[in-house]
Amino acid sequence: MSVDVVTEAAIAAPIDMVSRFSADPTNAPEWYDNIRSVRWETDPPLAVGTRVAFVARFLRRELAYTYEIVEFDPGVRLVMRTAQGPFPMATTYTWQPVDGGTRMTLRNQGAPKGFGRFAAAIMVPAMRRANRKDLAKLRTILESR
Repeated sequence: MSVDVVTEAAIAAPIDMVSRFSADPTNAPEWYDNIRSVRWETDPPLAVGTRVAFVARFLRRELAYTYEIVEFDPGVRLVMRTAQGPFPMATTYTWQPVDGGTRMTLRNQGAPKGFGRFAAAIMVPAMRRANRKDLAKLRTILESR
């Protein structure tokens, strides 16, 4: 079973602010509830080929994974991919201007293997809930600045 979860939010903040803040992995623990830590494996700034290690907690399990940036068009689109672990995944952020702010879309796609295949049916609604919560938190952070 493949997983494809798309979530979006309108944020009343300029696109450059939203994209710059959300694309910076260092900020991830501030707006992603499940992300515990971030460590740059390559030197900043963010660019295609950058590798960033994350430690997260999801469905009561600790997950350690490394994303590689495979596409980055600042203010437009960011694509990160990991091939390791039981759930290889791509995460895509897109930003679009809307009246009074930015529409940010967060998309997680992957093809779980091993245990992850059996957990996919549980993971999809949990990912959707977590993504909605994270984008709401991001909106709160950025709209208060």
